[in-house]
Amino acid sequence: MRRRIVRILVVAVAALVVPAAVGALGVRRATDEVYPDRVSGVAPPAWSAPVLDPGRPTVAIVLGSAGANVADTLAPYEVFAATGRFNVVTVAPTPDPVTLTGGLDLVPDLSFAQLAARMAGPPDVIVVPQLHGPTSDVVRWLRAQRRQGAPLLLSVCVGAEVLADAGLLDGRPATSHWLKLIGLRRSHRDVRWTEGVRFVDDGDVVSTAGVLSGIDGALRVVERLVGAAEAERVSRELRWSGYRPGEPVAIAGARPAPRDLVALLSAAYRWNRPTTGVLLADGVGEIELAAAFRPYTELSYLARLEAFSVDGRAVRSRHGLTFLPRSGWNPAEPGFDRVLVPTGGPAGLGDTSIPVHPLHRADEFPVDGALRDIAGTYDVATARWVAKSLQYPVPDQGLGGPRWPWRLTAAPLLLAGVGAAAVILLGRVRRRLGGHVRLGAPNR
Repeated sequence: MRRRIVRILVVAVAALVVPAAVGALGVRRATDEVYPDRVSGVAPPAWSAPVLDPGRPTVAIVLGSAGANVADTLAPYEVFAATGRFNVVTVAPTPDPVTLTGGLDLVPDLSFAQLAARMAGPPDVIVVPQLHGPTSDVVRWLRAQRRQGAPLLLSVCVGAEVLADAGLLDGRPATSHWLKLIGLRRSHRDVRWTEGVRFVDDGDVVSTAGVLSGIDGALRVVERLVGAAEAERVSRELRWSGYRPGEPVAIAGARPAPRDLVALLSAAYRWNRPTTGVLLADGVGEIELAAAFRPYTELSYLARLEAFSVDGRAVRSRHGLTFLPRSGWNPAEPGFDRVLVPTGGPAGLGDTSIPVHPLHRADEFPVDGALRDIAGTYDVATARWVAKSLQYPVPDQGLGGPRWPWRLTAAPLLLAGVGAAAVILLGRVRRRLGGHVRLGAPNR
């Protein structure tokens, strides 16, 4: 009886260990691909640095030397740039290109030193998105800007952690991404963390909830510095329906739920992620690029993305950011399983054998098209998870496709069966060999 219990336990452990081990390898591989090593061989063009108009407030959006979240960075950038009332620049510790989520390489407008050479004091607004990799250089710079009297800090999503690390949120109310708040409440106990709102305005510090809440935070700053009418105009232009002037927008409190397991399944067992090309073209909207990169990579792990341009040269976005493609376009050998076009039609691609998908319609917020594509290409449950991870209030009406990733769900079950079967088979072989040894012993 005792041996039987031991065998059952061994089989059960094997059934758990095999899918767990395979899944752990898959998760590590998937997370490494969110910020792939920069491989672009395209040299940054010799365009002049932006001129800072002394009659306008300057907004500096901080980039980490190892990367930054594409939506946290580009969405506030477009909000401020769309007003035409600010100097808006991206700044980083060095002038080297920075990789945004999914492998989108951005050339900073200015390094910290170059910005200091152009301004007598700190920027009027400093925007801190989620940063990838070490942040010590940014933390030091933020502390220095604060000592010099930086009037307004805006953290977006997990960017609040950088401000907290710098000690700039101690004793103050602040918010962040609902998933990150779980850890922030333990690691930064001196901050009065809150949730249920898109942003917390505490005077000289504004913090926002997850990802796309950065749009509301930026609109709040526009409202304060320029006026509510301009903030409303920009929100309409961007087709952002969530903003309400004069007060923080309430949002439903999010919590981990069983259906969120789609993210873990995708990271652990989506072994053949398609290679998806994202077409870069001059004049592309910054939020359009964010909608092409963030929903398919971080916390969803759906595809490997590669930014390309038709001629393989750098492109300028709608409001003047410089992006470097990682390849050019060869219709005979594209090297992609499919292509996403963030804006307009597939101009210049010619005839190709692979699917080319315009990501969104002109009359909708760009993320709507991405969610619709994810639901149809993958499944509705994953699209709903992506919306939740973005803290984007989109119901699942209008999302057509399979309801759940059943093939992914089957993967750990099959691996559990393989692990259990292997242990059972080895046990039988061992017992058989042991029996032969015992029968032959008397002849020695």
